[in-house]
Amino acid sequence: MNRNLIVLFFTLFSLTAWAQTGTVRGTVKDAKTKESLIGCTVRIDGTQLGGTTDIDGGFTIQNVPAGTQKVVVSYISYQTKEIPNVRIESGNTTVIDTELDEEGKSLQEVVVRANKATNTEIAVITEVKQIKALAVGISAAQIQKSQDRDAAAAIRRVPGVSILDNRFVLIRGLGSRYNSVLINDVIAPSTEVETRSFSFDIIPSNILDRMIVYKSGSAELPGDFAGGIVKIYTKRRPSSNFIDVGLTLGYRPGTTGEQTQSHQRGGLSALGLWSPKQTIPTSFPTRSGDFNALGAPQRAAYAKLLPNSWGLTNVSVMPDIRFALNTGRRFDIGNVQVSNLTSINYSLTNQITNIDLRVYENGAVANSVNQDYKDASYARQSRLGLLHNWSLRFSPTFTLEWKTLFNQLGNQETVVRQGQNFDSNADIRSYSQRFENRSIATTQVSGDHQLNELTKLNWIAGYGYSGRWEPDWKRARYQAPLNSGENGVYTLVTPLSPNPIDVGRFYSKLNEQTISLIGNYDHTFGNPTDREPGHLKAGIYAEQRVRDYSARFYGYNSIAGTTSDGAIVQQQPIGSIFSPANVSGQPGGFSLLDGTSDLDSYRGGNTYGAAYVSGDFNLGSRTNVTLGLRGEYNIQELKIQRLGVDQQLVNRRIFSPLPSLNVTHKLTDKHSVRLAYSATVNRPELRELAPFQYFDFNLLAVVTGNTELTTATIQNVDLKWEYYPSPNELISVTGFYKHFRNPIESFLLPTGNGFSYTFINAPSARNFGVEVEMRKGFSQSGSKFLQNLQVVANGSLIDSRVTLGDFVRAPDATSTVIDVPLKDLADRTRPLANQSPYLVNAGVYYQEPNSGLQWNVLYNIYGPRIFAVGTRNNPTIYELPRHAIDLNISKTFNQKIDVRLGIQDILNQATRYAQDFNGNGRVDRDLTSQSVNADQIFRRFRRGQYVTLTGVYTFGRRTIVP
Repeated sequence: MNRNLIVLFFTLFSLTAWAQTGTVRGTVKDAKTKESLIGCTVRIDGTQLGGTTDIDGGFTIQNVPAGTQKVVVSYISYQTKEIPNVRIESGNTTVIDTELDEEGKSLQEVVVRANKATNTEIAVITEVKQIKALAVGISAAQIQKSQDRDAAAAIRRVPGVSILDNRFVLIRGLGSRYNSVLINDVIAPSTEVETRSFSFDIIPSNILDRMIVYKSGSAELPGDFAGGIVKIYTKRRPSSNFIDVGLTLGYRPGTTGEQTQSHQRGGLSALGLWSPKQTIPTSFPTRSGDFNALGAPQRAAYAKLLPNSWGLTNVSVMPDIRFALNTGRRFDIGNVQVSNLTSINYSLTNQITNIDLRVYENGAVANSVNQDYKDASYARQSRLGLLHNWSLRFSPTFTLEWKTLFNQLGNQETVVRQGQNFDSNADIRSYSQRFENRSIATTQVSGDHQLNELTKLNWIAGYGYSGRWEPDWKRARYQAPLNSGENGVYTLVTPLSPNPIDVGRFYSKLNEQTISLIGNYDHTFGNPTDREPGHLKAGIYAEQRVRDYSARFYGYNSIAGTTSDGAIVQQQPIGSIFSPANVSGQPGGFSLLDGTSDLDSYRGGNTYGAAYVSGDFNLGSRTNVTLGLRGEYNIQELKIQRLGVDQQLVNRRIFSPLPSLNVTHKLTDKHSVRLAYSATVNRPELRELAPFQYFDFNLLAVVTGNTELTTATIQNVDLKWEYYPSPNELISVTGFYKHFRNPIESFLLPTGNGFSYTFINAPSARNFGVEVEMRKGFSQSGSKFLQNLQVVANGSLIDSRVTLGDFVRAPDATSTVIDVPLKDLADRTRPLANQSPYLVNAGVYYQEPNSGLQWNVLYNIYGPRIFAVGTRNNPTIYELPRHAIDLNISKTFNQKIDVRLGIQDILNQATRYAQDFNGNGRVDRDLTSQSVNADQIFRRFRRGQYVTLTGVYTFGRRTIVP
């Protein structure tokens, strides 16, 4: 892999030669308003050479013959301008900055809007070039070519970005907790209860305008990141009046058309909702002590109020379906230009996964398997999404926008586990029947004000809501004598007190609300007609976030004795074992116990206030320097109610001064060198602080928070060389270094068999690496095929090391934080958790403008990364690499019908997790070895290839020049 990256590196450098002819570049503006004109045609008279202006009115024309030329600039509803006697010198660049006057006459069928196009590849490249911090991006145009279904699939095309579990972003190999996400410039809430993560799969791709990934800090960016900041911009204003409808059918071998087992959740589960019967009746005692003090028959009477919905049914899996309706309208109310963009998305998808899961003997050799299981998992996922944006342009100096985004996701998961527990000499049959609903809504009002020619002001007032519910998650475990086989006599395991591994019902709900207020001031100084004038920026960001989480857990216990007819109730199948007759509270039957503790619910809040000031100025004609200082004050609070009395577990107030420096030096008009330094932080999430214990059935693991987690600090340095051969081409090489103090990691606790992990602060860590990116077209080729071809590739090599002390502060089995000694730690020199040593993305895109045919082939791989840090008794778990190749083909008919075929994950390589039993800080290649302490697979599965066929029909589009 390293050799291939070196070849790629030198190949990119070999492309930097350019023709020794002259170049013309410049800008075109409106003579009256001084606004940049986008889409103007600029051509060299008497030749076929020309181009169009970009997002800032800029243009570049290459390979212009030396001598005196005439430049012609034209634009709809503006007077064509001819610029004679333009001198072109071989190897040099001639700069033309000009303005156009309006024609003074109206056109009947064309309306001209002075809005910047932001969703094209050229527009995104131009935006990235102008950002002072180091950044990369992906446009809506490129996403459409790739036919990615959601933001998670699309963003993995970005240099240095990979995806974990098909939804969480890793930037430069760093885990999702080290990345921040903003939606339309407002910080997005964490979508997960257990970790600090944003699930990118909740954003459908058809509502995206662009995504920009910042890899270095600046004063105007939030300081809570180490890998990067992802800014997701949804579509703002339509460029035309349109309605389009799309329908997608999906086929997955091994899932579609197969027979599987599922459980029922009510008629509205297909919309991500559930029946009210699946909630805890209001008559239940609210405290576990009060419930458990009741007699067995009385507790059984309460149990009968819960629905007997344990039975599984055989279902035939239908093809996946996705539906999208998009509308855009532009009209005028008096002098106010109004536009609306609305998008409705719905999907219902299915996944059957056969999973191998092994747990090894605590502290013993690798080949001593303690538990060996095969999971048959079936998940049905639904998503209902709405984007509704309004824009009102009152004048060229004032625009008001209202943006709303709502997503509701439902995941209905059924797992049937078969296997053996050698420690208890038993065959095991377990069931998990889980339903999860997530609702995320953001709405914001923003205003852009042009106070004068030199000064701009914008503000945002936002509200966000995040909710997650797990109504009636049912779990049960049967066992039979070892090697009984399929026809063995299985008996339900009913412990004396409830526990998450055996039979029980779990309920949880989370509500989180966020209020944000943002203001930014930008003043231009120097000559405003300069292409890159200086700027003074200042701003504030205030956010109040409140979270309320509660969970209840009930376990069934058996009453000693037998029923009147001598039946053994515990041996009945899962569909009938909890019938009302069996839940009697009498000898031989079942009753119910409340296993909820005071730690199972918490209330938390995060108050965040930030202010910044930055200035950028030019040193000579080729060097720009940006200095900034951001101050962030953060308050984290977490409370529980113990024995009816509020108890504050966390009250942390930290002020963080965050300086930044960004220097850009232009070697030529196409070559630049950038240097960036920034100080950033990484704060623990409220769930990571909460001592609540959560059982992960799929991993047989208990997750516990750590109240003593503290904020990590990071020093970041980047050096980047970039080359833009043409407006839509790019070659860059970046070197970076990061030093962490108190990095936050997931940590396997030294417990008995099985897994229990928490979150810790390691003393320090460091990362350094190099990234290479290429975006290459062949527009000057004599071959028509090559003219329509574009190659995009990026690769990263990263070296990471953590410095460990003699102990870490971590919770024990009772959630009490203690010193856990690391004297027996096997891999004392290892990478940072979730850090990949290499990442590679590559793609070949073909687009034939006249026929409407497009196709692309995409490739992705990431290096082995630590899933959870371990000890000698519970070795570190790694997620291993897998190669992924996607193929997409699309064809447009009559400019109204798009037909798209996609084949994803063609190779269908297994997802594998392995444990480092020999403690050498990596997973060895031979995972079939039977030698003592050989590394072994812990979890393994394949998701299957995925084939989609999409049809999109557009009604009555009338083009409006943007």
